[in-house]
Amino acid sequence: MPTAGDQPAAPRQGDGAASPAPGAAPAPTVPAAAPAGRYGAAGRGSGDRGLMIVGAVLGVLFLAFIAWSGISYIGKQDVTGELTGFTVVSDTEVEVTLQVRKADGTPAVCTVRSQAEDGLEVGRVDFRFEAEGTTVHRAHTLRTTERATSAELLSCTAGD
Repeated sequence: MPTAGDQPAAPRQGDGAASPAPGAAPAPTVPAAAPAGRYGAAGRGSGDRGLMIVGAVLGVLFLAFIAWSGISYIGKQDVTGELTGFTVVSDTEVEVTLQVRKADGTPAVCTVRSQAEDGLEVGRVDFRFEAEGTTVHRAHTLRTTERATSAELLSCTAGD
């Protein structure tokens, strides 16, 4: 006959002897804290804040420099041009169409070149636009030494 000492003891919490009810989620565990001093201070130090301020100031100065450079470059361009099209007329001629924007009363000179299929330059000429109007759209004939396959606007500057 069993005596009181023969009865199994009730499982204690944390023993691992008790199993959760079927279908129940296990109890969440709390992660252990990191050892003190291993990963540095928990908050940002004053050194990091100073570094962030210096980086922000340098970033703003860099963006201001880029903006100033772009504005001064665009402001210095008195004459702008665009090659709006070209047609190969023959083995010795290419017709190019240019649009030039300039200040009224300012003459302009635009340099156009033409290349053959193999990439060699077969023609180059400076077209002069006199002082009429602020926008000029005109076709010109470029003479070439052999059949051209392309035309390219190289530059447009204010003329003398």
